[in-house]
Amino acid sequence: MRPIYLDNNATTRADPLVVAAMLPFFSAQFGNASSAHAFGTEVAPALKQARRKLQGLIGAAFDHEIVFTSGATESDNTAILSALAVQEGRDEIVTTAVEHPSVLSLIKELGRRGIKTHLIPVDASGRLDIETYRNALSKRTSIVSVMWANNETGTIFPVKSLAKMARSVGALFHTDAVQAVGRIPINLKTTDIDMLSLSGHKFHGPKGIGALYVRKGVELRPLIFGGPQERRRRAGTQNVPGIVGLGKAAELAAAHLKKEQMNIGALRDQLEQGILALGCCMVLGEIKNRLPNTSNIAFEHLEAEAIVHQLNRNGIAVSLGSACASGSMEPSHVLRAMGVPPAFVRGAVRFSLSHETAPDEIDRVLQVLPEITAKQRALWRACQERADASSQPAELL
Repeated sequence: MRPIYLDNNATTRADPLVVAAMLPFFSAQFGNASSAHAFGTEVAPALKQARRKLQGLIGAAFDHEIVFTSGATESDNTAILSALAVQEGRDEIVTTAVEHPSVLSLIKELGRRGIKTHLIPVDASGRLDIETYRNALSKRTSIVSVMWANNETGTIFPVKSLAKMARSVGALFHTDAVQAVGRIPINLKTTDIDMLSLSGHKFHGPKGIGALYVRKGVELRPLIFGGPQERRRRAGTQNVPGIVGLGKAAELAAAHLKKEQMNIGALRDQLEQGILALGCCMVLGEIKNRLPNTSNIAFEHLEAEAIVHQLNRNGIAVSLGSACASGSMEPSHVLRAMGVPPAFVRGAVRFSLSHETAPDEIDRVLQVLPEITAKQRALWRACQERADASSQPAELL
């Protein structure tokens, strides 16, 4: 039986068409794009084409607003550090308690350097506290960084309105859109968003390549210094195969976005309804306003690690939550921020689909999961009974 992969928020399989597009640039067209001879100049059109394809996917006004990077972590760091450098007299950051570690780890380090940060809380459904956000904005705010969609729950944040509020106080607005790009429609021309981070491997492109959208007119201080690549905004020899692969992935995502959004959403709902029918579990996150591919389900009194392990033994790959936090026995910062009840917080399992997910794969999950959870629940009850017995006074035993 073929393996079933339902951990697409961690990474996706590179589309075979993406791989095919990249291959010539490892061999026949191997030139350095910065070289003046034919080997270099022949790859320049491919970079231009890739930039335009990505521009189309995210609705940027100009292709030169796209800066290629090594991935979203670099893009996030570049955006935040640049804003602090160019916004004189502004030394505060506004972000959320549920951001990706690529933002929160940087924020923590900046706090040690004296930068004040406002961490905006979320409610039990993962929705942002808008009033607290509004009150945190001031003339000292340098940059606001709010993810477009949460990687663990799929909850979508109202980044358009948040960006508008940030602009009203003169602050720059950045969004980590890693989970949103290629999964929901994005048109940056209709927003006040100044910077956006994305990563190719989240929408069937290669790993090690990403981009930072920088709105025309927004000053960007480079994170990496060296040569004149990317209009002197990101130094280093350009990853031509990766850029070409990212462009192809963007092209494919744009072509099939609406159809796949509906299909994936229908499969996700089928999976979710089947699991909820088992009882003693709950969906985490905003039900009506989330990514179509993501379902985070918490099982009462059960250990997610055991469920994930048993599913893996059945050839089904899912996640404990964020892949960046896997391996930890502690509940993720996202679930803690949402105040998930203690009986559920350690039983959260994330299922994340893609356009490659097939209906029979969903059927297979719903076939094996009831037995897995039933066995885990029986073990929990046995443990509870032993605990209750051991707590009885000696004369009653």
